[in-house]
Amino acid sequence: MERITVHDKNFVPYLTAADIEVKVKELAARISADYVDKRPLFLAVLNGSFLFAADVFRNLTIEAEISFIKLASYKGTTSSGNVITAIGLEEPLFERHIILLEDIIDTGKTLHEFIPQLAHQQPASIRIAALLTKPDALKYPVHADYEGFAIPNKFVVGYGLDYDGLGRNIPAIYQVEL
Repeated sequence: MERITVHDKNFVPYLTAADIEVKVKELAARISADYVDKRPLFLAVLNGSFLFAADVFRNLTIEAEISFIKLASYKGTTSSGNVITAIGLEEPLFERHIILLEDIIDTGKTLHEFIPQLAHQQPASIRIAALLTKPDALKYPVHADYEGFAIPNKFVVGYGLDYDGLGRNIPAIYQVEL
């Protein structure tokens, strides 16, 4: 892995595709063990989680369903502070086990505002699976029940994560070079 440039920023290697693959398989195995005979509904938060969601789902050994929602709070490399729901949820959640698939938990604002909307529909449970978390950036009481990697508070791209639309297709994760 070598240094890359996306738009006007340079990024250095952080997590290899192999590291990510191992962690995703571990998370899928834990989720499968916890949800035997429960047929959870996974809600993949677009756009960033689409690769993570596909890989987790592919590695499950249980019956499960998946749907996609779009929530956004980023503009460029910083959070805008506003949560926008662009694509709504159509499946009924009443008494369903819900697992949110998120690429990254940064400040926690997006999920902090969205989870009460889900809870209002009275699911049996709500859990969060996040590939990445940034403990030093967290401003809201949101935690991943299934956490891939806790990372420093640096901007990252790759494996679904973007910088103004670019970088999602990079199979590894890179962090901004300061």
